[in-house]
Amino acid sequence: MEVEAAKMIGAGLATLGMGGAAIGVGIVFGNFLTGALRNPSAASKQFGNLIFGFAMAEAFGIFSLVIAFMIMFG
Repeated sequence: MEVEAAKMIGAGLATLGMGGAAIGVGIVFGNFLTGALRNPSAASKQFGNLIFGFAMAEAFGIFSLVIAFMIMFG
């Protein structure tokens, strides 16, 4: 197998983490909305946890994109 083809395959596999991050963000927001609809008075107290969960899920997606770029151009 050629080196360029192997790099492209590896970069494509590395970007699968972005799909996982998208699923994680959906789960975080879905669970927050479920909890907020059940107990609206506690929703404002949990907003910080929502933002933290969103940031962590997105950070892992960005890390997988950086790894893909490192494989392709490194």
